[in-house]
Parts: sequence; C-alpha cells; structure tokens
Amino acid sequence: MGDWVAELDGADVVINLAGRTVNCRYNAENLKEMMDSRVESTAIIGEAIGLRVVPPRVWLQSSTATIYAHRFDAANDEIDGILGGGEPGSPAKWEASIAIAKAWEDALWAAETPGVRKVALRSAMTMSPDEGSVFAVFSALTRRGLGGQLGNGRQYVSWIHEDDFARAIQFLIDEEVEGAVNVCSPGPLPQKEFARMMREAWGVSFGLPAMEWMIELGCLVMQTESELVLKSRRVVPRRLEDAGFLFRYSDWRDASRDLVRRMRG
Repeated sequence: MGDWVAELDGADVVINLAGRTVNCRYNAENLKEMMDSRVESTAIIGEAIGLRVVPPRVWLQSSTATIYAHRFDAANDEIDGILGGGEPGSPAKWEASIAIAKAWEDALWAAETPGVRKVALRSAMTMSPDEGSVFAVFSALTRRGLGGQLGNGRQYVSWIHEDDFARAIQFLIDEEVEGAVNVCSPGPLPQKEFARMMREAWGVSFGLPAMEWMIELGCLVMQTESELVLKSRRVVPRRLEDAGFLFRYSDWRDASRDLVRRMRG
C-alpha cells in the first residue's frame, strides 16, 4: 500500500485501466483473474487515494460497455439504459461478464474518497491500427476473406476511434462530469453492416459468413469467447454529448477508412 500511496503523491488525476484481458477462454481460473485484477486494483487505488492529505481532483476508472443488457430494440445510454443480468436464456458466461463489470464499478463507488470526482469509463471497443489491437484482429480476418456476417448479423457493435477515446479522456479530466460515462461513438451498427464497411475499407469483395457453431469452434481454436462478437452492445454516449463533446469519427465508414490508411502506412 505504501508504494501505491507514494505513486499518487501530488497527482492531479488518477486513471486506472488495470484488468486482465477479456480475450481469453472464460474458464474458472480466467474469470477469477478477470474479477480479482479489476476489483482488487480498484479497491487498492481507492484506499491509497483516501490516505492522501491532498487527494487527486479526479479519478477515471476503467469499466466496460459489457455491463449493459444484450438488446436490439433501443440503444443503452447512461440514463435510460438497461444493465445486464438475468435476461431469459442468457448464457452463463455472459452472466459472468456482467457480474464482473458490476463488481468493478461497485468497488469504485464504495471507495471513500471525499472531494474526488469519480468517473466510470464504460468503454466500447477502442479501434486503433496497433499490432494486436481488436481492429488488427478484425482486419486480419477481413483480408483473409473471413470478415463476413457472424451469426444472424443483427447484434450491434459499439466502438470508438482511438483519437476520440484519447480526446474523451482529456475532456472528462477537464469537465465537471462524474458518474458512469459511455465512452463510445454515437454510431453503433449491426455487425453485418460493420463487417461490410470493414471489407469496403480494405477493398475486399467477399466475407465468408459464419454460423454460431462455426464461431464457437473458431473461438475455441483462437482461445477466446464468442460473447465478444455475438452479444449485442448497442451503446451510445449520451452524457459525453450532453456535456458538449464533439466526435471526430462518429461514422464507422470514415473511421475504418482512416484506420486502414494508417495501417497501410
């Protein structure tokens, strides 16, 4: 604890993005690591902030858009959105992800940090051209002719361009916004359309569709989980936009073309 307190000495802003990657199989060991790495790091940071004589003025804590319910009918914002958990027929692994997300945020709100503005960053997939990024993974599949419709293709994909993500972080540091904030573009779209625009950006004419059993098999081979591509995450940034944040990339077609150009460069 002493090292954590020392690191925060004199800090103006604390940003915690710690947490085991979700790009893995959701077995008992990995789920425990996902839970512990998020909840424990958040609790420790809260304790460390509480021990400071002069605490930071703002604490930005990573969270996830996965906290919302799987739905197609309407978008989830921070005010009227429906949190996930207990939906009829929801797979156990999806329930586990939501439980982790809720416990993560609970640790933030439970921390006793008087005078510190706290923000839970309910982030969608951040798209960047970096090696190993989610955009790089989607791009590799697209260029190999595997970037087609996944399942019925109706599930919504929420995303944010890396430039807007960085700008949103700075905006939330500067502006008096607190509580849960959806860090995502205002343009989520069905996976079928998302994949089509990816193919257009790369100049690929064909994308092999995949039924759910094929996706499950592919995820087993890649040691990841189908929830990441089959759950409908229809999330919009109501609080960012209400506070006056302006997106540079609100349309996936423009964002994907920019990212492809940068990857090629």
